[in-house]
Amino acid sequence: MAAQKPDFEIKRFPLSRRIIVDSARQGKRKHTITALVEVDVTEARRLLREHKEMTGEAVSFTAFILTCLGQAIDQNKYFHARRDFWGRLILFEEVDCTTMIEIEFQGQKFPLAHVIRAINKRSLRDIHDEIRAVQANPQSSGSLQNRTRLIGAFLLLPAFMRDLIYGVINRSPRLFKQQAGTVLVTAVGMFGQGGGWGITTGSIYTTHVLLGGIDQKPAVVEEQIVVREFLNLTIGLDHDIIDGAPAARFVNRFEELIEGAYGLPDELPD
Repeated sequence: MAAQKPDFEIKRFPLSRRIIVDSARQGKRKHTITALVEVDVTEARRLLREHKEMTGEAVSFTAFILTCLGQAIDQNKYFHARRDFWGRLILFEEVDCTTMIEIEFQGQKFPLAHVIRAINKRSLRDIHDEIRAVQANPQSSGSLQNRTRLIGAFLLLPAFMRDLIYGVINRSPRLFKQQAGTVLVTAVGMFGQGGGWGITTGSIYTTHVLLGGIDQKPAVVEEQIVVREFLNLTIGLDHDIIDGAPAARFVNRFEELIEGAYGLPDELPD
């Protein structure tokens, strides 16, 4: 009797996935406030479309969001503060944001965690140029190949040893900032259609923002019902550092900047 062909396939678990598992495990140790917000991005997207029609240039929507986030955090630096080994809060002057930039790497699509420095002190145009430069030349993001080899060796360590190293980095705000920035922005909406929020499993950052989908909905504007474009934002905040009232004021300010298309009229010349 012939042996039956198995109805399944066995593949090795990718080593690179360990860093995702590690990040989720570390993030679950934080007490996170999660806000699900709808933000009207009609004006911002109109300006971006008009600029592209006139010049052919597609300005990064992520760069626009980062510009707004930098300004919102600049007004209350507790939103990217970190606790050190002695429990003190370290409040940085510059907001360094890690964001995922999809690049071509070794023939495949790869989400590169790139740190954009001082987003609270830079223009939208400057942030846009850096994102496009990394997309065009991934090596400009901190020696990608060397970093990849180093991470590969690190991930071969047992989980308990990796956790010890994470613990040292997490309790050293300056080292954490150097390696991973102070806030996180990720985007999933660009890969799908329509609205929708993403719910994270946790984050190692004091503030993390997940950009969801964009959907058209009716809204009341100047006592008229009109169709507007709304971005679904998921905002996670470390409750050990941030309380509810400051969190609400921060979210409101972030919304105001986005809905007011902060930086776009100045950065998109006619």
